[in-house]
Amino acid sequence: MSKHLRNLSVLNYFPLFVAMPYFLHVVLGFVMAFLSLTPPGMLNMTAARTTIEKNRNEGIWFSLGAALVVIPQAFIALVFARFFAENPQIVQRLELAGVFVLFLLSIVFFIQARKKFKGEGGKRKGKSFWIGILMSVMNMLAIPFYLVLSSVLENRGLLNTEQPFINLFVSGVFLGAFTLFFVYVQFAQVIQKRAQFIARNINYILSALFFVLGILTLFKFLK
Repeated sequence: MSKHLRNLSVLNYFPLFVAMPYFLHVVLGFVMAFLSLTPPGMLNMTAARTTIEKNRNEGIWFSLGAALVVIPQAFIALVFARFFAENPQIVQRLELAGVFVLFLLSIVFFIQARKKFKGEGGKRKGKSFWIGILMSVMNMLAIPFYLVLSSVLENRGLLNTEQPFINLFVSGVFLGAFTLFFVYVQFAQVIQKRAQFIARNINYILSALFFVLGILTLFKFLK
């Protein structure tokens, strides 16, 4: 009887095990987008500034517009990551380039941490939603960023670049981006006053993170 009950208990947890890989891809997308946009920059500081100069609703509309753009950006990056995964000869050539990109990102964030951050967003007139879309489209580093990190995660077996996992990951990216912008909207006054302190410390953390990723990727390349 007890054995039968144990079997039933295992079966109760079976749907959870099946759903875990799907949930993991949403979490990966969320974390990647949230961390990449955490340091005070043009987009998130404009979300805060829009809230202060206009109102909270306008800040949310700006955030929604900016977050929507990351959907095609992340999708394009994952399509290329899947292409690279299906062509290992190309991956081998790009692994070394990926190492340099990760180290470059580490240096960029370190330099940003050393600079004095003004704590101001872009000042724009017009509908906040469309301004958010326009400014996010101009973020030319988004696709290379998602491409490099998704390729690293795919090579380590953490990311599946097939459907429906691509859509789940992209959904997570959208949620992560919008959540981060929403945080800037909610705490606009505090963030604008403390932007220098926040930018410096978070950029140091991200610099160290990319440096570690670069070292790990280099070790994998040298094996």
